[in-house]
Amino acid sequence: MSKGSVVLAYSGGLDTSCILVWLKEQGYDVIAFLANIGQHEDFDAAREKAEKLGAKKVFIEDLRSEFVQEFIWPAPQANAVYEDRYLLGTSIARPCIARRQVQIARREGAQYVSHGATGKGNDQIRFELTCYALYPHVQVIAPWRIPEFYSRFRGRKDLMEYAETHGIPVPVTPRAPWSMDANLMHISYESGILENPKNHAPSDLYQMTKNPEDSPNEPDVLEIDFAKGVPVKVTHVKEGKSRDTALEIFCYLNEIGGKHGVGRIDIVENRFIGMKSRGVPVKVTHVKEGKSRDTALEIFCYLNEIGGKHGVGRIDIVENRFIGMKSRGFWYSPECEFVRHCIDKSQESVEGRVQLSVFKGQVYILGRESPKSLYNEELVSMDVQGDYDPCDASGFIRINAVRLREHNRLQGAVQKKL
Repeated sequence: MSKGSVVLAYSGGLDTSCILVWLKEQGYDVIAFLANIGQHEDFDAAREKAEKLGAKKVFIEDLRSEFVQEFIWPAPQANAVYEDRYLLGTSIARPCIARRQVQIARREGAQYVSHGATGKGNDQIRFELTCYALYPHVQVIAPWRIPEFYSRFRGRKDLMEYAETHGIPVPVTPRAPWSMDANLMHISYESGILENPKNHAPSDLYQMTKNPEDSPNEPDVLEIDFAKGVPVKVTHVKEGKSRDTALEIFCYLNEIGGKHGVGRIDIVENRFIGMKSRGVPVKVTHVKEGKSRDTALEIFCYLNEIGGKHGVGRIDIVENRFIGMKSRGFWYSPECEFVRHCIDKSQESVEGRVQLSVFKGQVYILGRESPKSLYNEELVSMDVQGDYDPCDASGFIRINAVRLREHNRLQGAVQKKL
């Protein structure tokens, strides 16, 4: 007798292929769900494989457009760079995948969902918090947290043996046991030789980018048009060709970035559950910036307080909250909804065009223009007086020096006592 239906977030890789068969052994009717979020995958072959492994139904959903518009674009709006290095290509995909997973579960009347995320990582949190937020009464089957499962499968070798015994074809061999996560935003590699942070990532590991040393000797110069903080058009200056839909823009930027080896990083990051993890993610060209923290258009269009440390353009607290919630799986929390609303509001005036050069692993800002720019060329010019009285700076400097003078006076008094 069936225990009920379970919708499995299925990738076709080693773990989820074995989990599909294992769930059937436990008495569940398995509905396999595979999300197309831009990974290079033979989806017809994946469907055929899941059916052969005994899936009751197989859903393959093209989520690429909504992935870019609803999940990826908010990241550059918020300057979302985790620990100042990582664009969180894995975490941003999870709420997109899990949302469709629970939609299928509701539609099919399935009371269970399952995934292949490890019991040591962040993905288990991201998947399950999304599922509970959108389908509160769903029950989650997480095999890598079930003693019966993880005692039986102590590593990839055991999974490989199980796959061989059950006739499960897998794309992983013992000689190259990479764990890869790929989507439109990035591809990341973990496991195997990478688990020792001292070891160099093999040169043949990378699939999304060329080695910068082997990239073209001529740059590609692009113009990117923005509205409300997101790209609406990208044009290759020399070729004159343009892309103007979110998915086309993102895929084209990936193509140019990969061609020039942009985005390779090797990191040790802090997981939410407390341990450190080494990974080699390859990220897409960050479309709002080269490597600088203050983006090319934002600094141009924001109204900041004196000194630029506060105001709309430096909502660091909000941005950091967004980064933390995105990383830790709280995309569908009330606080994340509020923060995203704040970020959307902050981006209303971020409009214009940035010209940049992509070359040998780097992105260089060449120029920018905006109809909403607060940059006043006459006001800032060293050759034109403009509507500014230099005498005003004297009082401004004296006021700012008050605390410095007082600090000096106090230090002098302390020294006299000594």
